[in-house]
Amino acid sequence: MAIIQADSLLDEALRKRRFKGRTMGERLVSAQKALSNNDAAWYAHKLRNKLVHEVDVNLAQKDVQKALIGFRQALKDLGALK
Repeated sequence: MAIIQADSLLDEALRKRRFKGRTMGERLVSAQKALSNNDAAWYAHKLRNKLVHEVDVNLAQKDVQKALIGFRQALKDLGALK
């Protein structure tokens, strides 16, 4: 649940910073120069998509932690976290 909520927060931050795109993926592409670790943000977003679109997903704790760290850094880069 934390991954899904963090993804929503990141999407909201991207919208508030007015990055272009109809989807969050498109907004992430628009924001890639503003993100210090674009790959980590994409990893986190892809993990969220896996959770939402696939059945019976089992995640390792290290994958969840990696995703949450990626979300945190992206939110910091966008000024949504200190």
